[in-house]
Amino acid sequence: MTKAVTRIVIVGGGSAGWLTAAILAAEHHGQAESGMSITLVESPDVKTIGVGEGTWPSMRDTLRLIGIDEHEFLRRCDASFKQGSCFVNWVSGEPADRYYHPFELPSGYLDSDLIPFWQTHCKNQSFADAFSSQSHLCELAKAPKQPATPGYAAVANYGYHLDAGKFAGLLQQHATQRLGVRHVLDHVTAVNSAADGDIESLSTKQHGELEGDLFIDCSGLASILLGQHYQIPFVSQKQYLFNDRAIALQVPYSSPNDDIASATIATAQSAGWTWDIGLPTRRGVGYVYSSAHSSEEQAQRTLRRYIEPSIGKQQAEQATIRTINIDPGHRQQFWHRNCVAIGMAAGFIEPLEASALALVELSAAMIRDQMPPTRSAMDMVAKRFNDRFLYRWGRIIDFLKLHYVLSQRQDSQYWLDCRCQTTVPERLAELLEYWRHQPPSRHDFNQLEEIFPSASYQYVLYGMGFKTQIKPTTQQRTDVNRVGHYYNENAKLVQRYMNGLPSNRELLNLIRQHG
Repeated sequence: MTKAVTRIVIVGGGSAGWLTAAILAAEHHGQAESGMSITLVESPDVKTIGVGEGTWPSMRDTLRLIGIDEHEFLRRCDASFKQGSCFVNWVSGEPADRYYHPFELPSGYLDSDLIPFWQTHCKNQSFADAFSSQSHLCELAKAPKQPATPGYAAVANYGYHLDAGKFAGLLQQHATQRLGVRHVLDHVTAVNSAADGDIESLSTKQHGELEGDLFIDCSGLASILLGQHYQIPFVSQKQYLFNDRAIALQVPYSSPNDDIASATIATAQSAGWTWDIGLPTRRGVGYVYSSAHSSEEQAQRTLRRYIEPSIGKQQAEQATIRTINIDPGHRQQFWHRNCVAIGMAAGFIEPLEASALALVELSAAMIRDQMPPTRSAMDMVAKRFNDRFLYRWGRIIDFLKLHYVLSQRQDSQYWLDCRCQTTVPERLAELLEYWRHQPPSRHDFNQLEEIFPSASYQYVLYGMGFKTQIKPTTQQRTDVNRVGHYYNENAKLVQRYMNGLPSNRELLNLIRQHG
């Protein structure tokens, strides 16, 4: 049990496998004394699902740390800048039903309670518009930086929209050619256990035994190590989040000069919602829905109807649709003995708020930072990992459910069911009751590296029309002059950015043409 952990074997490629491999390999690259070796084995026949086309701002640091140039990434992955999410028709379904969840923190968020001032003095302005410049940037499809801004630096906080298949290809090339990851293209035929129950090796069809000290399961929904071999139970979350199907297609632009959206556009439908992601050469569009509330035929009609205004009826009817089954939930544990699952092998919840790639980043980074030097130290790290990620999955479920439970839509059984109190997680129900009298604050989310900060809850809560009855004592404590200053400064910043920032399309064209 005291043997050194130096051989890491990753099962499965795609974005999860190759991003994990690159994050771990970059930590040890050029350090021969570490003796660390990383092998990734993937089947030549299994296609990755590749629906994760949105990232969080954390991806900028991840790509920088693993040594990929931002302009190369943008060109190779058909990537664009993402500054948040825009939610259309989630509140009532009426015209002008629209709000933003930007990546930027609200102006003044770190030292002031903004909500009393906003509710009193900004009644005709959304919370995001009043205290964030980014909703204005997104509305006009602006870029988050100027052409002279260095790679990964930002004027406004941003992540990316990307082509998941091209992203996995870039990561594979970088990890194998620059970071020393060994790539084995073969079928895993058996998982072999040691006498103590650890995984000792994997048998492959053409490459013999692959021995390792730590095995990382990135095999997607198959979960061949954690799920199939160790039989770690799967915990369904369908009682909270109903969406269990997704259909997706690619949509061409009508003109090469069309705007590239600066936010993921999430539009509520009768049994779910459509995503609309702008890349430089196309849009990625899909419909995630509940099969208990819609047939696939109805869902396809909804999706084709959504894209018809931009590409015409004939093209919409002929577009090829891909179907993806979703089982919302996660494993009861993520790290068992010397095996840890990352990506869809660990779990998957619908793509609302694009947490999939962020969870891969966080998982790989924790393994990197707390890599057990010996097998005897592994169980302690595994417990830490399990505790942290069970907490994170819980908060993701809470935050996603927040979008549904606050809707006022009455037009379908789906939305009525989403609001049913028996489908609301206990912790979220308690917070919603508390927030009726006190705005969300950092005191509500005090874990290290919270998955969603209280600012995100504020954007969604008040974007959805929630009302907090501010106590008189809270009103009295509010520094009206200071918060008013933040409000005025934000308005000035909006004008400066409107005048000084190019559009997403303009900046991406420059990068693609000139590097």
